[in-house]
Amino acid sequence: MGILFDDFRSWKSYCETHNLPLYQPVLEYEMEQKGRTEAEIWEHIQKAYRVMCEAIQTGLTEDMTSRSGMVNNGAKKVFQSSVAVLSKEFQALIARAMAAKEVNSCMGRIVAAPTAGASGILPGILYTLQQIHHLEDRKIWEGLLVAAGIALIIERNAGIAGAVGGCQAETGSAAAMGAGAIVYCLGGNIQQVFNAVAITIQCTLGLVCDPVAGLVEVPCIVRNASGVAIAYSSAQIALADVDAVIPVDECVQAMGEIGQSMETRYKETALGGLAATQTGKAIAQKVLVQDVEILPDETT
Repeated sequence: MGILFDDFRSWKSYCETHNLPLYQPVLEYEMEQKGRTEAEIWEHIQKAYRVMCEAIQTGLTEDMTSRSGMVNNGAKKVFQSSVAVLSKEFQALIARAMAAKEVNSCMGRIVAAPTAGASGILPGILYTLQQIHHLEDRKIWEGLLVAAGIALIIERNAGIAGAVGGCQAETGSAAAMGAGAIVYCLGGNIQQVFNAVAITIQCTLGLVCDPVAGLVEVPCIVRNASGVAIAYSSAQIALADVDAVIPVDECVQAMGEIGQSMETRYKETALGGLAATQTGKAIAQKVLVQDVEILPDETT
């Protein structure tokens, strides 16, 4: 079996002992698990990143209106807005995350990284990072492997599915993956990478999964936008050598404990939170009626 660490501490220790970059053990694990050559793994990663970028472009250029009506070209509206609350780069970052996630909600092609519900976070983060810092594709691909390693450990110790741990497990994990990738791609050391992951988790603990009408649209899309913002702020803090105080492995343990204690209605059941509001219930009823109306009449 390839190298798959149970925790971040072991991953860090292995890389430092053998003088390896963070992505290398993950690359070896992928080769072992998939039975592929190194060249094939890099080709697969290149394809995944290309799909991420294409999802952004699709979301920003094509009609993104979902059957429920809850998705209505929000990404384009943000991207084209004349008001930039911080900078045009931040505005584009938010729009790109929303765009890729809207493609998912409109049944388009995306990369579930780590889940479809959080599929706008890594694309928005990495596309924007590459544009701003003029990074080579290879560095972004390495960042994707680092992000994958982060997801593997979180999944192993807490979970990455909303039905298991709430939205902290989906958008929280994706944001943590993105924060770690940012720090790695900008030359941060291993401790800084893991501090970024820890800080991100600290900022997303307890986030419930409460999709309106059971659809991965509201509040999922705007949470992808907030996820990229949290990831960038966490990376900025970590790159300044600010310590997370609570080690990353303990943060992941806290995520798992919170997920286990979270009531079922807050874990992707559409029975609590925003889904249980008066408006949320009305939307659910409307969607149900629409679904019934399009069913074929078997009596004719």
